[in-house]
Amino acid sequence: MKIVSNGEPVFEWVNEQGASPFVLICEHASNFVPPQLNRLGLSEADLQRHIAYDLGAAEVARLLSRLLDAPLILQRYSRLIYDCNRSPESAGAIAMVSEAFQIPGNVDLSPEEKAARILQVCRPFHHALERHLDGRAAAGKVTGLVSIHSFTRVYNGKRRAVDLGLLFDRDVTLAHALMKSFPDINTQLNEPYGPKDGVMHLMNLHGAPRGLQHLMVEICNDLIETERKQQQWAQRLSVPLIQAAAKLGEKK
Repeated sequence: MKIVSNGEPVFEWVNEQGASPFVLICEHASNFVPPQLNRLGLSEADLQRHIAYDLGAAEVARLLSRLLDAPLILQRYSRLIYDCNRSPESAGAIAMVSEAFQIPGNVDLSPEEKAARILQVCRPFHHALERHLDGRAAAGKVTGLVSIHSFTRVYNGKRRAVDLGLLFDRDVTLAHALMKSFPDINTQLNEPYGPKDGVMHLMNLHGAPRGLQHLMVEICNDLIETERKQQQWAQRLSVPLIQAAAKLGEKK
């Protein structure tokens, strides 16, 4: 089954040759569902919800790319088609339920239909990132990985107190470096998600084996719901990341 519409790539590079040592990633940048998938059985209103993509994350990532002069790769298809931050073996890679919402178009998929999503959505995105990192390594460039995400204030009826989550698994360096940079908001490590939730797949696939410092940033989406707030948060993140960039590659 053809998933990709009109041959359009499932990823987008922004500022691919940027000078920053950081490579930015936004796996949940878009809520786009190709017409042939019939909105996965959801309404247009449902596709505007957090279940389909990380609200505000792509905008913050693009602004941050500009401020840092950093390469940025964005996933252009909804995570409901395939979540590129989940392994193919994970039930969450093609979710049948997201929070309290049933995803009809993901129910009773055949092995061939699942394989089509992996081949057409998952692998091109990861291969593009892999090629980019290989090129940087061949050129002797110091590299760190930072992914930009957002989360909902209320989840399954419970209000979350955390405003900013700094997530890590196999390398804590960047998380600790940024931890004290936001004294006026509730910043927590590995909240509201962490390695136990399977959300570090991309970093453990591309960052840890290469020995790269890496960090997943989770911003509560009510803090980045407007253009002005997105600009503010990009600015806030840029300062400690510029400081951290100067220390990338130092021996621990």
